[in-house]
Amino acid sequence: MNLSFDNQQDKLEDIAKKCSLSKPCPPDSYAFHLWSGAANIVGPKICFDGKILMSHVVNNIGPGINIVVINNESGVVVKLGFLNMENGNKDSMLDFLKTIPPGSIVLLASFRDVIPRMTDEMRDVFEEMGSTMVKSLKSRDGWVFAGKMGAKEKSIFEKVAANDKDTNLYDEWPRVVEIGGCYPKKLSSEYASAEDTTDN
Repeated sequence: MNLSFDNQQDKLEDIAKKCSLSKPCPPDSYAFHLWSGAANIVGPKICFDGKILMSHVVNNIGPGINIVVINNESGVVVKLGFLNMENGNKDSMLDFLKTIPPGSIVLLASFRDVIPRMTDEMRDVFEEMGSTMVKSLKSRDGWVFAGKMGAKEKSIFEKVAANDKDTNLYDEWPRVVEIGGCYPKKLSSEYASAEDTTDN
């Protein structure tokens, strides 16, 4: 029994390490870590359960909102992609959001600008996932968020780096914003916690 426990603990620690968390997550939660893009040069990164699902290196990111949808019970990726908020089709992007299955975990990270094609309806859908900051986003703000489709409570997993010429790190762009932690399979879980990440 001790050997089995030790092996399980090693696996949890390995998952935490791969998502750059300081400690392993409890069994009834998933380790995750999100980074927004750096200016308009380096793309965002999304790590879930020890796997890098989207990144500049994987070459599957794009301008706007990079998003991963995950089955909450199994931890399996349902779909992923990016909503091209610079010149994408608004109706198609809204349809993508509205067809996310209820109860799914949604992870997202911004790149370049999420505002040009953002509509009030899109903001409403993100609010349904638990976002409290989407309606105050401005042009070129950095944004990372983890929520659940149809959530009744607000997410604690959300950060914004404001585009402010007095504080911007990259000329006309804010610093990279990141958030990581343990996303509970049940939102009422006592284990829900956000990692105190350090913004670059």
